[in-house]
Amino acid sequence: MTAPLLSVRDLHVSFASESGRVDAVRGVSFDLEPGRTLSIVGESGSGKSVTSLAIMGLLDENAKVTGSIMFDGIELVGKNDKELSALRGNGIAMIFQDPLTSLTPVFTVGDQLIEALTVHRSMSTADATARAIELLRLVGIPSPERRLKSFPHEFSGGMRQRVVIAIAMANNPKLIIADEPTTALDVTIQAQILDLIGTAQRETGAAVIMITHDMGVVAKTADDVLVMYAGKPVEQAPVRELFHETRMPYSIGLLGAIPRVDKAEKQPLVPIKGNPPLLINLPDECPFVARCPIATEACRVREPELRPITTGEGGEHRVACVRADEIENGLIGGVPVYPVPELPTSALDRIPREERPITLDVRNMRKTFPLTKGAFLKRKVGEVHAVKGLTFDIREGETMAIVGESGCGKTTTLLQIMDLVTQTDGEITIAGTKVSELHGGKAERTVRRDLQIVFQDPMGALDPRLTVADVIAEPLRAIGVPRAEADLRVDELMDLVGLDPAHASRFPGAFSGGQRQRIGIARALATNPKIVVLDEPVSALDVSIQAGVINLLDELKVKLGLSYLFVAHDLSVVRHIADRVGVMYLGEFVEHGDVDEIFDNPQHPYTQALLSAIPVPDPDIERTRERIVLQGDLPSPADRRDGCAFTSRCPLYKMLPEDQRVRCETVVPVLHGTDAQANACHWR
Repeated sequence: MTAPLLSVRDLHVSFASESGRVDAVRGVSFDLEPGRTLSIVGESGSGKSVTSLAIMGLLDENAKVTGSIMFDGIELVGKNDKELSALRGNGIAMIFQDPLTSLTPVFTVGDQLIEALTVHRSMSTADATARAIELLRLVGIPSPERRLKSFPHEFSGGMRQRVVIAIAMANNPKLIIADEPTTALDVTIQAQILDLIGTAQRETGAAVIMITHDMGVVAKTADDVLVMYAGKPVEQAPVRELFHETRMPYSIGLLGAIPRVDKAEKQPLVPIKGNPPLLINLPDECPFVARCPIATEACRVREPELRPITTGEGGEHRVACVRADEIENGLIGGVPVYPVPELPTSALDRIPREERPITLDVRNMRKTFPLTKGAFLKRKVGEVHAVKGLTFDIREGETMAIVGESGCGKTTTLLQIMDLVTQTDGEITIAGTKVSELHGGKAERTVRRDLQIVFQDPMGALDPRLTVADVIAEPLRAIGVPRAEADLRVDELMDLVGLDPAHASRFPGAFSGGQRQRIGIARALATNPKIVVLDEPVSALDVSIQAGVINLLDELKVKLGLSYLFVAHDLSVVRHIADRVGVMYLGEFVEHGDVDEIFDNPQHPYTQALLSAIPVPDPDIERTRERIVLQGDLPSPADRRDGCAFTSRCPLYKMLPEDQRVRCETVVPVLHGTDAQANACHWR
C-alpha cells in the first residue's frame, strides 16, 4: 500500500451563529493516495465545500476546526495563514466553481499566471513568462502569446476555467481540489475541462479531490467516493462498488433521482422527499431518518457510525446505516427502497401528433442585434445574427426542448416569443392567434393568458417583499380577477403543485429552493395557460429536489393538457421530459425531430458531440463508451462566415477529402429529412 498523501481524521468544523453553533462538518475521515481521485458528493449544505476549505485553510476566522489534516507528513490544523500560504498553490492547488470570481479582474491572465509561479519559485520574469505560455498552450488556449495579455473578462467561461486549471497546474502540486469545476459550463466545455483535469493529474502526478453533485462526473473521474449528508460521511466505497452495491438509502436516492441520457423509458424519477436538517443542536439519531423511506425506531436510538460491511465486490465499503446489511440492489425484502411513483397517463398519447391542435407555431423567426462603435456618436459597424430563420411547432400536450451551448440563441428565441415580437418575414402564432395581428394592450393581455414562463432562478424570480399568496395572485389581479376568486385560486394552485395552502401568508425566503420553484410554477399556471415556457427550470436545484420538480411538470402536463417549450443545457433532463427536440448552433437548428430518434441515432456531428459529452452515471458504461470532444469554443455570432457555421469545430469536416470540404466552406446546409428527424449536414 502506498502511504497516503492526505490523511484526514475526525475533522470537525463549526461556526457561531445567532441561532446557536452550526456544526457544518462532523467527523470526516479519509485517506487519499498519490495519483488517485476522491469524489465527495451530497446535497447543498452537506459539508462538501467546507471540508475542502478546511484542508486549504481558507475558512473564516470564526470557524472552529478540530481533528487532524496530515498533508505529505505535515499537520495542517493549527498552522497560521503565513505557514499555509507556503503550501497553497505549491503543494495544494484549488479549482473553484466560478472562474470569474477566482481571477482578479484588474490584472491580465499572464500577470496572474506569472505571480503563481514567482511567489513559490525563484524564477526570472522571462522564464515565468515562457512557462505561463507553455501552460496556456497545454490547457488549449489558442494563441497563448497574445492571450497572455488579455484580461479575464475577455475570455469565455470555459476558457476562464482553463486559465484557473493552468494556475493550479503551475507549480506541479501534489494535491488538486476541484470544487464543482464544471457546474456552470456547457456539456461540451465540461468534457474538455474534465479531460484537462485528467491531463493536470497526469502531468503533475497529483491526487485529486473532486467535489460535485453530478454522479455522471463521479462515474467518469473517481477512484473512490465519499457521500456526505448533514456534515458527516454516510457511505464510503470504491467508485464501482458505490454505484453497483449501494447500501445507504440516501445514496440510493441520489442515484434514483438522476435522469439518464442513455435510457429511453419514460419512468418517473424517484425524488428524496423533504429537506436536509439544520445543523444546529442535531438530536442523537440518524440525521436522514425524517426523509428515509425505510426508517425504523432503531434509527432514532443513536446516530449510526460509519462501519465496514461485506459486499459482493469485496472492496472497502463503509456505511452509516443500521439496515445496510438488509439492502441489496436497491431492494429491501424484495421491495424497492424508493418505490417508483405512479404518474397519470394522458389520453393525448393515443392521438397521433399530426392530429393534435397546434398551440405554438413559429415560422422563420429572426433576430439581429446591431454592433455599434463610439462613446457619443454611435455608428453601426456590424450585426449579430442571434436567431436565423427558426421554424417549428408545438402540439397540445407536447414538450419541445431547445438545446445547445451558451450563446447559440436559445434564450433569445424564448424572449422573442415571450415579448410577442412581430417578425419581418415570418410569424409567431400562439393558440391560434397571430402576433402580427395583435393591436393594443387588451389583445396582448388576452394572448398572454395562454403563454406563461417559469424562470431559472426561483429566488430571483419571486419578489421577496410579497407573500406567496400575493406572488401567485399577481397575474390574476393583472387580468381583473376579483380578490375573493383569486384567493380561492391561490389555494387551489398551491395544492396542485404540492404546497400547503396554509403557508400562503409566508414570504418566499421561508421556503427551500425546490419549494420556491413550485411557487413559480403555480404562478405560471394561474391564468390557465396553454403553453408554459421553461427556462432552465431545474438547473439551480439539487438532483434530489430536481427529480420532484420534473415529476411535477410531467404530472401537470398530463392533468392540464399543457404544452411546454423547454430550454436546458442538461441533455439528460431533456431526454426524460421532452417529446421533441431542436439542437441549436449559432442561431439555427442543425437537427430537429422526435427526442428518441435524435438521442438514439444522432445524425449531425454537433448533436453527436453534445450527446457523447454527457456523463452517464455508471462507471462501467462511462469509461468504455466512445467520446467526441469538440475543440475550441463556440465562435462569435458577429463573425461573418460562408458555408456551414460548424466547420471550424466539426470532426467530420477534418476527415473529408479536399473537394468535399469546399462544399462545407461555401454552401450553407439546410434541414433535410422527415418530421421525425431532420438535420442540416451535407454529408448525413
